[in-house]
Formats: sequence, structure tokens, C-alpha cells
Amino acid sequence: MKLADLERVGPPPCVRNVVELTDESGRPRAVAYVERELPPGGIPAYLAARDTGARSFVLWADEHRGSRAATVVTRSAGNGVATYQVLGAQGEVIGTLVREKAFKGRGIRTRWTVSRPGAGEAVGYKGRIFWWLVCWSVFPLMPFMFLAALFENSGLPRAPRRIRWRTGGRLLLDFRPFGDRLQLCVPESDWRLEAALIALLRSFDGWFSVSWDSHKK
Repeated sequence: MKLADLERVGPPPCVRNVVELTDESGRPRAVAYVERELPPGGIPAYLAARDTGARSFVLWADEHRGSRAATVVTRSAGNGVATYQVLGAQGEVIGTLVREKAFKGRGIRTRWTVSRPGAGEAVGYKGRIFWWLVCWSVFPLMPFMFLAALFENSGLPRAPRRIRWRTGGRLLLDFRPFGDRLQLCVPESDWRLEAALIALLRSFDGWFSVSWDSHKK
């Protein structure tokens, strides 16, 4: 599963951010079209709330906003911890997602918890400890690496981003930073919850990145 920004020929009202699901054939197909759901006050109010960790998204079933597949709402946000609910088309709860920022929640790495009705929690941590140690060790060199990337027109340095969610020792989800893909590892997964999760992950892209939901227009 992947969140992509499609170049579209057509009227501006079309939703451009699409979640693609790749099946066993290897061919991606669009399953949801994602955009911000703006609060009263519009974009300025959204961006102000966003700084606290709040997010609000709509996952449309088609690019013309014909019907909702799911909605992401923020239940609480502040002090580095945010709780989101994913709702179905009828307002039913599909699942709950909790993000605990590094050093603000229960560890030195950002922790993501995925909860589904009738199922146990799946917990994943951003990046492996080894790669975080490497990252922290070269942090003083980061300005030089940034300049080198600009002059060489190469990719900018990024923090470790891979996340694996496990429940009871069983691998449930695997977010791979190369290609920004979320792999569903169990057949009973609800793709709407995973689509909401990848939209949330991509809204916290981190260093030197412009997240898809942070634009001012």
C-alpha cells in the first residue's frame, strides 16, 4: 500500500493524493483518495492544530468525492502524544491509532500503536536502535551532509523510518521507507485502517521534508 501524488489532467476539484494497493499480480490499483478535512477557520486553523499533532483526513472512494470510504479524526493531541480514530462510511469505528513522539511517550523512539475492535494492540517503533545510534553519531555533520546533497543533487539525509507492528509476536504491518510502502502481513487486515495509517505516517515525514497535508493552499 502506498500514498502517491498523481499528476492529473482535469479540473482542480479532483483529489490528487491517492492510496494504491498492490496485489499479488504486482499491479497497483487506487483504493482511496485522501485529502485534508478542514475545520472552521479553514487552512490556517488546520495548520495551527497540526502543530500540536492533530490531523483530520477524508478517504474518498473516488477522486470526485462521490462517497467516503473512511474518515480520520483526532480525539486528543498535545505534549507529543496524539490519538486518532478511523471511522467508516457510517461513522462506525474501524480502529484507533496512537502516536507517541520520541522522548514524549514511552521510549526514545516514536511509538505507533494500532488498535482494532475485537483484536489486540499492535505496536511499532520508528527505526531500529542501531540506525538511530548511527544517525545520532553523525548528527554534528548533518549541515555538511545537507549541503553536499544540494550540490550533488542527491537525496537529502533522513532519519530512520522503518516501522514494524507486532501483536503477540506476530508481524501485522511493515512500513518500508524506500518507496514509502506499507505491507499488510495478515489477510484479515482492513485496508481502510491501513490506508489511514499510511496517510498519517506520510504527514509526519520529518527532517527536510514537506508533508502532503502541510501546504498552505
